[in-house]
Amino acid sequence: MALKKALSIGLLAACMLACNDNKKVPKPPVAVVSTPSLVMAPDPVILRRKADQLQQYATAHGYNTRYAFLADFNVFSGARRFVCYDLQQHKIISTGLVSHGQGPDVRAERMVFSNVCGSRCSSPGKYRIGGKYSGRFGTAYKLYGLDSTNSNAFNRFVVLHSYPSVPLKPQLEGIVRSDGCPMLNPDYFATLEPYLDKASRPILLWIYR
Repeated sequence: MALKKALSIGLLAACMLACNDNKKVPKPPVAVVSTPSLVMAPDPVILRRKADQLQQYATAHGYNTRYAFLADFNVFSGARRFVCYDLQQHKIISTGLVSHGQGPDVRAERMVFSNVCGSRCSSPGKYRIGGKYSGRFGTAYKLYGLDSTNSNAFNRFVVLHSYPSVPLKPQLEGIVRSDGCPMLNPDYFATLEPYLDKASRPILLWIYR
């Protein structure tokens, strides 16, 4: 009798152990790290609104009302964020890559805006594109800031010019930085020169974010 009871207890213990072995131990939750997605193209609604505002400004102040340049610095630097725009037909003529100012850290993709001399930063705002000249990087056009945010552009020697290290095609990584100048690929820059050289009135550039 005692042996039968002992066998029953042993069998019960074995069953309980087997049941415990079959239970799944819950795994700790995995932390999900989300990174903000990069903006790879100018928002068409914002671009159209900016172009309309630029056309109104050009009309009121005697600038070119047919063509304008816009640069959306909210867009990743490896993407096409510079736009040559037809203000009358309300359409994009061409797009290209454009560098922004390196600011305090040339390695950082994050942009810092400043209007201070020596900051090496880009300055947001509207610019009048001025005279053509041959400078350190070849052909360049002087820029005159028209807003309080970029009023020091001329004194800072911020100009529109080309630079060989600016790629022609979109890149997966951020592109070369400048000392505050909007720099373009030489081949793309060459396609813009006829618009600037033949314009009877100065063309406007708007850098925004």
